[in-house]
Amino acid sequence: MRRLPGPPGSAWRKLPEERKSNAGSKPWHAVVMFREIVLCAPYNRSGERTEYKISDRFSFMLFLDLGLGDKVPDAKTVWLYWDQRAQAGTIEALFEDLDGYLEKEGYLVMGSQIIDASIVAILEQQNSCDENANIKEGETPEGWDSKPAKRSQKDTDARWTKKHGKSHYGHKNHVNIDRRHKPARRYKVTDATAHDSPVVEGILHPNNMPSDVWTDSAYRSADIESKLAEKGLKIQIHRNKPLTGREIQGNKIRSKARPRVEHVFGAQSNYMGGTLVRSIGLARAKARIGLNNLTCNMRRLVQLERLAIAGSP
Repeated sequence: MRRLPGPPGSAWRKLPEERKSNAGSKPWHAVVMFREIVLCAPYNRSGERTEYKISDRFSFMLFLDLGLGDKVPDAKTVWLYWDQRAQAGTIEALFEDLDGYLEKEGYLVMGSQIIDASIVAILEQQNSCDENANIKEGETPEGWDSKPAKRSQKDTDARWTKKHGKSHYGHKNHVNIDRRHKPARRYKVTDATAHDSPVVEGILHPNNMPSDVWTDSAYRSADIESKLAEKGLKIQIHRNKPLTGREIQGNKIRSKARPRVEHVFGAQSNYMGGTLVRSIGLARAKARIGLNNLTCNMRRLVQLERLAIAGSP
């Protein structure tokens, strides 16, 4: 393996005092481990499947900076690294680092903000009505504490919700994109029942200069509009019927702006293996959804660089 550059201690491993002995395989470099979990995101694959694909595809080996005769990080090691990063909240920090890099490269947040949310499904839990009622009340259903194996497989953070008459179980991915360049600049993960409007303030980008904030009708409230007005921002929402001629024209203008956020959700759904999260618990779901947003921004950066080259003389 060609060793990646990095400061002392940059390899992922336990602290010396936490290790039982110096026996065993040498630790993998943290960059290699991160690249492998990035490979899991675009294809929504398990660690076992990713391990096989790395051994099978030369392009994956090159991405990890591995040679044909090098070993591949095994699925268990990847899972342990991933879970450690999820519990520590590392993905959120990396997302902010990439956003700062985008600004340094000239992709400034100066194209107004578009905010929307998408439901991210998780594997449905086979609970009884009484068990679901206990979970909603923040209580542990009877008998779960005496069955730790069963309890470890139960997700008590996700919730059921309805959209367009169809039931969904999981979480919500709230994103704020830059209208001009289209990467997600801010995001927040909640359970599926969380209302959209209270999230707006938390995902506004402070450096975005234009005053327009484009949303859909789910974000309409007098409280949100007044809070945005205090910040010098104006919310742009589709009007509902009946409409005047001026409102119809306004909706047409909004229809040209708002679909740009759907490209982010569409890319994750169509080109990144879907939006199903197989992990259990809100912390892991936040990390998985955040990694999808991060990977989507990395893909978008590559597209922007290609467009810049194509447009250059």
